[in-house]
Amino acid sequence: MRECLSIHVGQAGIQIGDACWELYCLEHGIQPDGTVLDSKKDRLENAKMAPVAASFDTVFWETRAGKQVPRAFFMDLEPTVIDGIRTGKYRSLFHPEQLVSGKEDAANNYARGHYSVGSEMIDLVLERIRKLAKPCGGLQGFLIFRSFGGGTGSGFTSLLMEQLSIHYGRKTKLEFCVYPAPRISTAVVEPYNSVLTTHSTMEHSDCTFMVDNEALYDICHHQLGIERPSYTSINRLVGQVVSSITASLRFEGPLNVDLIEFQTNLVPYPRIHFPMTAFAPIVAAEKAYHKAFSVSDITTACFESSNQLVKCDPRLGQYMACCLLYRGDVVPKDVNAAIAAMKSRQSIQFVDWCPTGFKVGINNHPPTMLPGGHLAKVQRTVCLLSNTTAVVEAWARLDHKFDLMYAKKAFLHWYIREGMEEWEFSEAREDLAALERDYEELGPSLRYDDKNEY
Repeated sequence: MRECLSIHVGQAGIQIGDACWELYCLEHGIQPDGTVLDSKKDRLENAKMAPVAASFDTVFWETRAGKQVPRAFFMDLEPTVIDGIRTGKYRSLFHPEQLVSGKEDAANNYARGHYSVGSEMIDLVLERIRKLAKPCGGLQGFLIFRSFGGGTGSGFTSLLMEQLSIHYGRKTKLEFCVYPAPRISTAVVEPYNSVLTTHSTMEHSDCTFMVDNEALYDICHHQLGIERPSYTSINRLVGQVVSSITASLRFEGPLNVDLIEFQTNLVPYPRIHFPMTAFAPIVAAEKAYHKAFSVSDITTACFESSNQLVKCDPRLGQYMACCLLYRGDVVPKDVNAAIAAMKSRQSIQFVDWCPTGFKVGINNHPPTMLPGGHLAKVQRTVCLLSNTTAVVEAWARLDHKFDLMYAKKAFLHWYIREGMEEWEFSEAREDLAALERDYEELGPSLRYDDKNEY
């Protein structure tokens, strides 16, 4: 078996998790109460459900009563968001022990999530994760969903990652992180939380896939034509990406990609583990009939900045590695032709020490779109995970915002009051400066300045 556990931390992690499990259930024909639509009669009655696949026990486990339960764990330091799942459509899908909430919020404060409030919850959380991991025959690793800017997402996750490294040392830990966007912010202290959590999880995370809300909003607004995108809209988009990444664990395919293969192919050095994500085709339901999407078309599209889930310009850097995950009606011959065409383009520059650069996964199970959603049903999709030196632009932008606040020691007393010390901020900032230098050394990229800001 190749089980993987999903851990959803904080409001962003939980809401993305809600969208992911909704999509998984649809893809595998699992109803909101955990029962599987198995008979032909059932499937005819519920035609919206996709056909059941045999290998979904990597992400679901079966109870004695024959009910499917997600291999997932949801955790927040305050109850509001988790209560939404406890009372929502999928309340019967999860075991009550998989949903843990505290009584006191981290209040957008890394120090509360990591030290004062979070440290009281960590033992209970580890015990619940141990119970989920115990029945796994061959646990591959953990998928961790969180935001960089929130208190629980930044503080508690870094505490949890340290403990997971101690208790499950050799297991892969992949993160899906909502990164602070250039112009959109939900908290003033996002730069502090993000720099502190990046520093403290640097050695514990194997690979961190970044998305940011501004890029997601732009995609929803410009490409899907959603006038006022909601968190549900952007989370469902992230759900499609996560589904593409885990598809080879859940469905049989001609060219499968394991969790461990991602880090092997995408991470040239341990610290350089922040790939960007892109997805194609992103097309509104009402426009689908007017467009054709060949393998070549969608491959070209996912290298365009308008399809990227992080706001930074890939033309300003060089690619170190790319992972292309195809789903649906795709054959290797078309993929090879599309990649050859991409390699011949001037706009796609690879570092000189990594000549091959492309890792490919192909899965024949067609992509599933949620009924009533904004995304059109298409025959094939591709998800691009690319490790590029251009991402240094995002780090430089974040460090610049950190420096502006830290120079005036603004908001620092909230962290010090919860048990942190000033040297921890300086140390974290130095580590991020070193990360920027690491990227600069790997390949030339245009430095960030105020004129480059979106």
